[in-house]
Amino acid sequence: MQSSDADPGENPGQPVSATGEPGARAEASPDSGDTGTVVHIPVRPKHLSPSSASMFRQCPQRWKFRYVDKLPDPPGEAALAGTFAHRVLEELLELAPDERTLESAKSLAKQVWAETESDKDFEALELDADGVRNFKWAAWRAIEGLWDLEDPKTVDVVATETEVAVEIGGVPFVGFIDRVEEGADGLVVSDYKSGRAPGRKFSESRLEQVLLYAAALAEIHGTLPARARLMYLGQRTDEATVTAENIADVTRRLADTWAELLERSETGDFPPQPGPLCGWCAFVRHCPDGLAEVERRHLAGSLRPDAPALAEAV
Repeated sequence: MQSSDADPGENPGQPVSATGEPGARAEASPDSGDTGTVVHIPVRPKHLSPSSASMFRQCPQRWKFRYVDKLPDPPGEAALAGTFAHRVLEELLELAPDERTLESAKSLAKQVWAETESDKDFEALELDADGVRNFKWAAWRAIEGLWDLEDPKTVDVVATETEVAVEIGGVPFVGFIDRVEEGADGLVVSDYKSGRAPGRKFSESRLEQVLLYAAALAEIHGTLPARARLMYLGQRTDEATVTAENIADVTRRLADTWAELLERSETGDFPPQPGPLCGWCAFVRHCPDGLAEVERRHLAGSLRPDAPALAEAV
């Protein structure tokens, strides 16, 4: 099962550790006979996706752990439930409009569940009977949440789960677009979100993902889509009119991220940026700064008690 925010083909390098430290290679020094010298070997990334670009901006070291060192980063329960919901909605929107009903969604969910329960990522969660029941309910609430936002029978679908691989502003870009539809004013690019909608003050920044997808479609088709939307299932839809100005803004930001990423790939300098997200970082055990940040926030009472990294730091 592919996580809903997975990066297609993201493979900028291979882990090169012989010293126990991610991303380092131990080679013999011809002068000293030292067999444990750490030598940085530059690894040029192949491309960026919205999620990998966001991760790099949040914490360069986390990006390195994930994409250079290839440390395990299994999807959590919420991510897998979101993937489940995405899959059902993808298949629902491929049906004829009059067949896009809740009953059809329930039937599709049963089919997708048969594949999910034997998936290695789901099995790794080791859920008990109550946990499985809660997982199913979380996924179903996201699925039926589509009807809180729209009547899917009215959607004029152009494509679902579309992979794009194109150069944007000189940056090799990849991604999966959940949905493209024909609206009254032109193409509409939509991405489903099964998690909690952010506060309104963060809404505009979150739209960068779908604006990049709009930029990708513009490169492919030669014309800008009309709108880009994030659909927070069961909650609300955040939307932006696609303009030459906001496409230029997200393209410039992507190019800046790419330039910094290439520079850091050459030097091997991927510094940590400790912050609230350390509590949810799968690589915190490899990061002294992250562990210290989790402990500090825990002692200050500013870290949610369900933060997974607490088990590593406390």
